[in-house]
Amino acid sequence: MKKISLFVLSGAFVMSGLFTSCDSVKNANNTQKGAGIGVAAGAVIGGILGNNLGKGGNGALGAVIGGVVGGATGAVIGKKMDNQANEIKEAVPGVEVERVGEGIKLVLGENAIQFEFNKSTLTAKAKQNLDKLTEVFKEYPDTDITIYGYTDNKGSDEVNLRISKQRATAVKDYLVAQGLKASRFAVEGLGKADPIATNDTDAGRALNRRVEFSIVANEKMQADAEREANR
Repeated sequence: MKKISLFVLSGAFVMSGLFTSCDSVKNANNTQKGAGIGVAAGAVIGGILGNNLGKGGNGALGAVIGGVVGGATGAVIGKKMDNQANEIKEAVPGVEVERVGEGIKLVLGENAIQFEFNKSTLTAKAKQNLDKLTEVFKEYPDTDITIYGYTDNKGSDEVNLRISKQRATAVKDYLVAQGLKASRFAVEGLGKADPIATNDTDAGRALNRRVEFSIVANEKMQADAEREANR
């Protein structure tokens, strides 16, 4: 199904003349990419990738691309996301920040938040990094954030899905305890899906026990950006 959807997506790019390859979407990491996607094309792209990448794999990436608005409004949103992404990079060592279209994908892996096998407890280091992330989130309140929890491949699918959601929930609960609004957050456990390293070694499995964030514009940011774009 993913291959079919990506084929259709490639056709949409060719017809629109906006992109030359699927890599253009994956690596869309600046304000100009937000402006380059027309409203209609953005809806097609967002629908295809959001519905297919976001189910059973690539959760954060699919959610970010699925939130595409496009046009001049998307350019305004993209600029705000550029600024937020840069602040996160500076504030939180060890976090992987990827600007995609009009959103941000964060990977909090071993260097930022490390989970022990079969546990969802936040370490002191994890809390310190989340404290820094909280300050950036407070500066940019008009975003919706989904937190995705992951595991390595040990254990049953049922157990891994439960633990992965517990990890995402632990991160959300900590951020809310630091003063962020709970309504901004959603959590999802994806178990052993989307490994970023081999599961054949202890080091690789440690990297796969992680959380990821998708950060997209909420309705207020979209409305504000539309007004700014139409001035």
